[in-house]
Amino acid sequence: MTTTTETQRYGDFQTSWRTLALTGGVIALVGLLAIAFPLVSGLSLAYGLGALLVVSGIVHGVHAFSAGSWAGSFWQIALAVVGVIAGVLVLANPALGLVSLTLLFVAYLLVDGATELWMSLRMGSRSGRGWIAASGAISVLLAAFLWAGFPADATWVVGLFVGVSLLATGLSMVFVAMASRTIDEDVTSPATEPRGA
Repeated sequence: MTTTTETQRYGDFQTSWRTLALTGGVIALVGLLAIAFPLVSGLSLAYGLGALLVVSGIVHGVHAFSAGSWAGSFWQIALAVVGVIAGVLVLANPALGLVSLTLLFVAYLLVDGATELWMSLRMGSRSGRGWIAASGAISVLLAAFLWAGFPADATWVVGLFVGVSLLATGLSMVFVAMASRTIDEDVTSPATEPRGA
């Protein structure tokens, strides 16, 4: 009974790290493709965003007609109208979606950079202050760089950064899987040795 349970557990563990490694490899490959073709990946994201906005608007509209109170229905109808209009605009002109996403990304970098710089000032003489300040400065500089090249940057920024994110995620999954494989081999190797040894 114990041997069967251990075999099942180790078998599941071996299968899981292989699945994790394969999934990570596929995600990393998709990330590389997104980096190689940032405009295509950016437009794909814009189409996806447009479709999500339309679906969100429809859901809000359905909920508005099923809501009991007029106050709740009014806000649901307003959200439905805004969601559908925004989604249709993005689907009709995905470049508009890319421009909007690029502006959001620039705003995120500015807020992130300002926050990290403010945190580094409040840290006093604690260790790591320089790293946080450097990270904040890089975020602000990157935001300024993207803003200086706007709107031309919209053709590649979103796709490139999504690709880099997917590549990093995929590689981290592969590394975790390889580490799990090493642990699995360390755990199972004594069981395969003869008892007399």
